Amino acid sequence: MLSYPNIDPVIFGIGPLQVRWYGMMYVLGFAACYFLVRRQISSFKLNALEREFENLNLTMLICLVVGGRLGYVLFYNFSYYIQHPLEIFATWQGGMSFHGGLLGVIVGGWFYCRRKSLNFLENADVYVVTIPIGLGLGRIGNFINGELFGRVSDVPWAMVFPGGGPFARHPSQLYEALLEGLLLFMILWPLKKAQYKKNWPYGSMLAVFLILYGILRYFVEFFREPDAHIGLMAHAISRGQLLSGIMICAGLLLLFAVSRKTNNAK
Repeated sequence: MLSYPNIDPVIFGIGPLQVRWYGMMYVLGFAACYFLVRRQISSFKLNALEREFENLNLTMLICLVVGGRLGYVLFYNFSYYIQHPLEIFATWQGGMSFHGGLLGVIVGGWFYCRRKSLNFLENADVYVVTIPIGLGLGRIGNFINGELFGRVSDVPWAMVFPGGGPFARHPSQLYEALLEGLLLFMILWPLKKAQYKKNWPYGSMLAVFLILYGILRYFVEFFREPDAHIGLMAHAISRGQLLSGIMICAGLLLLFAVSRKTNNAK
């Protein structure tokens, strides 16, 4: 068993103002996305996206936060928030859903691209390959906070988390950081370059992301402690696995659709 490092989640504070590692991970993730998308705009000569880059970023950032919060409310704790609707806005208390945030970004990005006559799938492919960096950093932030820990385990690297009782548990946040973050980025970034060279259809990267993230998240959920107020559905799968299964199906349908459209055009 390893000792949980007990890193102070607050980097520094000035009076009532606190700078926390979790928030810093979000900032670093957004910065990485910004510069990597900029790099693609320059490399692939994406002039239309360059003209709308800043406004599109702001739109998707807002949609990410709104979607993440509403996703948590609807997917994970609807019965509570329907009785306490004002607490929906209390984001400082925690409670964000990746699946909801992703849906918010997709919907917001689609509306913006349609309004500005941009190709949504082309731009989605550019952004989606950068998402794993933010995911990996966010999971490290979860680990520092000692939240979203894993199930009870006796593996040599299990840890006793401050909020997880006296039992050693999987450090599932680190599993997610490595799989959904590092590994997924190492797969998607070279594939994006291959897409440009081999002229794969727009939407391919978005579809591959949905499929691979869904598979990796579904797998990691076997090691992650289910939400106490939800538990396992039918004593078998977690809410995260259900949502990830939907992602996999959506990705397969999108991949089929864009491939068929390309074949019909030939």
